[in-house]
Amino acid sequence: MNDQHTSLMLGYHGCDRAIGEKILAGDSIAPSAKSYDWLGPGAYFWENDSERAMHWAKERVAQGKASSPFVVGAVIRLGNCLDLTQKKNLELLKVAYDSLVSMSKTSKKSLPENKKSEDESGDDKLLRYLDCAVITRLHQIIESVPDMSPFDSVRGLFVEGEPVYPGAKFHTLTHTQLAICNPECVVGTFRVKI
Repeated sequence: MNDQHTSLMLGYHGCDRAIGEKILAGDSIAPSAKSYDWLGPGAYFWENDSERAMHWAKERVAQGKASSPFVVGAVIRLGNCLDLTQKKNLELLKVAYDSLVSMSKTSKKSLPENKKSEDESGDDKLLRYLDCAVITRLHQIIESVPDMSPFDSVRGLFVEGEPVYPGAKFHTLTHTQLAICNPECVVGTFRVKI
């Protein structure tokens, strides 16, 4: 059995305090299904980085989308993971992209594009419409193949932000993100002190 199925890891979910307290009281973490989600549909976590989760939660408050920043910790079992740090899974992503291109041509609809958000100053293109559509298409393909298990989670590494120092290939907001598709992969949640 693959280690992903059995090993446990920590994830951190940035949110509003009221939502976080409900999660700690037993509510499930609501999955996101926005058309620009970086890893497709799922409940989102920052892998092993509570500070990055708090940074994101504070940004939500600054944007007027939350009232009090909060972070919920989670113990996660990835299960059948579409790990986009692995070559074999990046090859699957290419298959899904090619399928999406074919569907686009047949329907005479243009492909979605990754775009900058209104307040974005860098080149990150934070609205990941194309990436989300490709991952969603891959989920559809896998679900249609007999004897293939759907993905329980998606994991991706993102280079984001400014270089840490001139000429660096390390960036200030680089992170690993998780989208949990199967809520049973969240083994438990805990309060985070930041």
